[in-house]
Amino acid sequence: MSDSQKFPVAAHALAYLAHKGAYEAKDAVASAILASSVPTNPVVIRRVTALLAKGGLIATRPGASGGSWLLRRPETIPLDEVLRAVNGCAHLGSTPLGAQGCPVGQHIPRQVAKALTAADNAAALALSKITIADLLEEDPASLKGLMPHASCPQAA
Repeated sequence: MSDSQKFPVAAHALAYLAHKGAYEAKDAVASAILASSVPTNPVVIRRVTALLAKGGLIATRPGASGGSWLLRRPETIPLDEVLRAVNGCAHLGSTPLGAQGCPVGQHIPRQVAKALTAADNAAALALSKITIADLLEEDPASLKGLMPHASCPQAA
C-alpha cells in the first residue's frame, strides 16, 4: 500500500469501528469486514490496524475470532493523531539532492524541506480540529463549507 493511502484507510477503519460500537474485545471487527467497507484487501487493513494499535488508538486480537476495537471514544481521536499513527505527512514529496557546486542546487533543497515542514505543520493543525466522530456526522462544524478534495472519489 502506498503511503498516501494509509491515512484515508486508517480514518475509514476508525470511523467504521466507532459506527459499529466496537469499544471492547467482545465487539472486535474482523479485518475482512473492515476491508469490505473500504474496500480493500484484509492484508492492507491488518497493516494499517497494526500501526493504529502501535499508536494506542485501537487494540487488536489475531486469529479466527480476532479483530480490532477502539481504545477511545471517537470524539477524542483527532485526525492529526491518526496521521501520526500511520507515519503520515502532507505527501508533497521529498526534496532531491541539489547539484554540488551549483549555488541554487545546494541552497534550494534545504529551503524546500523547510516549506514541506510548514505544509506538514499546517496539515497537522487543520487535522487536529477534526475528529473521527466528525467523519460520521452528515455536516459537522469542523468540515462545514469544505468540498471534497479534487483527487478523491466522491460518494453518490
